Amino acid sequence: MDLTAEQIKENWETLMNYIEGYISSPRKEKLLEFYSKYEDRLILAPAAHKKEYHNAFPGGYVEHVNRVIRCALKQYELWKEEGAYTDTFTLEELVFSALNHDLGKMGDEEHDAYIPQTDNWRKEKLGEDYMFNQQVPFASVPDRGLFMLQSHGIQYTFNEMIAIQTHDGLYDPANEKYLKTFMPEQKPRTSLPFILHQADLMAARIEFEREWLPKLSKPKEPKNNNFKLNNTPSSPKTNLKQKALKSVGNINMDKLFNEL
Repeated sequence: MDLTAEQIKENWETLMNYIEGYISSPRKEKLLEFYSKYEDRLILAPAAHKKEYHNAFPGGYVEHVNRVIRCALKQYELWKEEGAYTDTFTLEELVFSALNHDLGKMGDEEHDAYIPQTDNWRKEKLGEDYMFNQQVPFASVPDRGLFMLQSHGIQYTFNEMIAIQTHDGLYDPANEKYLKTFMPEQKPRTSLPFILHQADLMAARIEFEREWLPKLSKPKEPKNNNFKLNNTPSSPKTNLKQKALKSVGNINMDKLFNEL
């Protein structure tokens, strides 16, 4: 999928409006300063490196984050309606967590995490329009995102930290210590991590469906087999000649067969 320049610009403005509308001062100003500093990189960043995942195109990152925020706000209303204790976290914590859940995908201070793929085979055969930038030291996406925030003096609450760290749910085995426990005192004290995970899962699934279901629903074209069927019956002598030619190579078999 491709976004127009106008769509990319509108998506960025929507992202800034979420900060303006849901984040309180002085953190709001610090976030606006941070996103303004990295605007040129974030506004065109993909959400993944491979087409088989989701939003692996310029502007895909911001579009994905906006969708996660929208889905999180809708999930919040659903959980609240069904009786969840939504007073254990704030709407600001919800939006902040959704806003920054994938921030680690931007890379580090100087380098993008995803750069254009230079291997044409991987690009054409594996659908990898991007590749991981080896200049960026390895870290998980949540850990790098949280580091980028704290290195710019942007504080986050305990609730926000846990939500961002566990936003991939049990798809990431590292989250088992938080989410796969049977002791009540060890379970998350708010539903925020679950709401954010469901919002992220919903957004990624919708983006996958938009990209792939139309392609998968198309009937497959018949294969173009590069051979011709010869319906003319062959004599035993002709068949014998063809087998002999195949097995012995380029010697002059015509003379030999004419003598048979």
